[in-house]
Amino acid sequence: MQIGDLFKVKQAWNTFRNNHPQFPAFLNDVNRKGLAPGTDITISVTFPDGEKKEAGLHVKPEDVQLLQMLQSM
Repeated sequence: MQIGDLFKVKQAWNTFRNNHPQFPAFLNDVNRKGLAPGTDITISVTFPDGEKKEAGLHVKPEDVQLLQMLQSM
């Protein structure tokens, strides 16, 4: 990744954070608490036409290891 690309990503993140200030705060709260095995994560998306998609997962020890590896990068 080139420096110009990193700058674009940073600008896009800043715009996203300004448009949706509660979402980064939510992520920080979750990160502060930490995801432990046994945690349930549910994601719900409602499209403009009213269609709704949901997915859920139950965090396993391997999932926590993956997240820890990604955070250390």
